[in-house]
Amino acid sequence: MTSKKAVVFGYGNPSRGDDGIGPELMRRAESLAAEVPALAGIELIQDFQLQIEHAMDLVDVPLALFVDASVSAAAPYTFTRLVSSQDPSYTTHELSPASVLHVYGQMKVGEAPPSYLLSVRADLFDLGADIAPPAQANLEAAWALMEKLFARPEAEAWNAFLT
Repeated sequence: MTSKKAVVFGYGNPSRGDDGIGPELMRRAESLAAEVPALAGIELIQDFQLQIEHAMDLVDVPLALFVDASVSAAAPYTFTRLVSSQDPSYTTHELSPASVLHVYGQMKVGEAPPSYLLSVRADLFDLGADIAPPAQANLEAAWALMEKLFARPEAEAWNAFLT
């Protein structure tokens, strides 16, 4: 049995304005984990984008969370349950969270863990820009949700926050 409680993927490019939301939320999570020993079982993974190798990070993990900026999310964020799906990104260098779950299924190591996507509303992706004030407000709301999720890393508890 694994001692991991969950894995959290925060992804995006901090050099492209609001796309830095995922990395910023991961930075906060790392700081919180250093202060709160109960979070030791939550693995935090930050990257520019999801790739096929991230499916390996789901092995023996009971719960997964993907965190990213999104132009299509309602403000301040949407929090949804993911379903494995082979979408067009499956054959590119970048994968969607649903495709990462699909790759996991192709590995024949068992069923993917319950997985969720926290999409934080974002609008500005200019190179060299900071996170814009509207997206910063959305980031703060998303962080409040993440703190609640970290307090009870269980699918049943997380389902209560679905949007």
